[in-house]
Amino acid sequence: MSSPIPFAPLGLLRHPYVEIRPVTGGRAQLWKEGRDPGAQLLWRLEGGPRSQDVPVVSRRPGGLSLAVILPHRERMGPEGMLTRLLGEVRPQSILPHYEDPDPGELAQVLRRPPFNLGVECTEYLRWRGIGLDRESAQLIRRIIDLSAELRSITALSRALYLSRRALGRKFMQRGLPVPSHWLHFGRLLRAAIRMQTSEENVLSVAYELGYPDGFALSNQMERLMGIRPSDARERLGWEWIMEAWLRKEADCGGLAPEATLTVLEGIPPKSPDPSDPPSLMRSGLHPSKERGRRAAG
Repeated sequence: MSSPIPFAPLGLLRHPYVEIRPVTGGRAQLWKEGRDPGAQLLWRLEGGPRSQDVPVVSRRPGGLSLAVILPHRERMGPEGMLTRLLGEVRPQSILPHYEDPDPGELAQVLRRPPFNLGVECTEYLRWRGIGLDRESAQLIRRIIDLSAELRSITALSRALYLSRRALGRKFMQRGLPVPSHWLHFGRLLRAAIRMQTSEENVLSVAYELGYPDGFALSNQMERLMGIRPSDARERLGWEWIMEAWLRKEADCGGLAPEATLTVLEGIPPKSPDPSDPPSLMRSGLHPSKERGRRAAG
């Protein structure tokens, strides 16, 4: 069992999840250590949010999950201010106040699957600076939802009441990965979450999600995401897995040039200014920009 650490507003929990390392070096330290797959940034608001921590947290490396520990009730401050702040930094989990965070308990929180996978995926994209209009967000959410049961792009097109050509054109025009890749990503992400939250072996998970065997699942995961099932089981959380997929898509020309640059840089665009309307801050939306046509690849 690890010994308690001195209080630090920011801490980093990494595989094998046995200690919380204080973050004292700002974004430079997070860029060096926080990109480790399955890492989690811990933000303890015990003394209230420090202004110097906000840009570090909100512009943390892509794929780095965030857990926020709230302060004592009497130190919470105005509710609207805290809501606005949490909307800007987009935490994976918000935890009640407690004095000595335990790495094992935090790892269990990191292991917890999203309540609504499709919504969480589109909110992650927005936080990463990949602009989505309403129709695109709805289509992506619907595809992620349908990935629990559908296996082919033909079945997907039928379920969305669109031809394959029309469906593909909608994503092409917005500089987003092709629909079949979203469907496969959704299936593989579900497989990773299943392996993290159960004792089932790869073969059982593969059968459950419609793959002929564990080798097919493993090869598809390596091809689309650059990871193996053993990585997905041991390195907890889902955001780093989505980030790995986005990087693969960027490398292969599956994203618009602007989105490709955002993903490969690894850090989300600068957060909205605090003087912006609260609704903008809470939703995590950034001003929409015209997206270029996706590069051929």
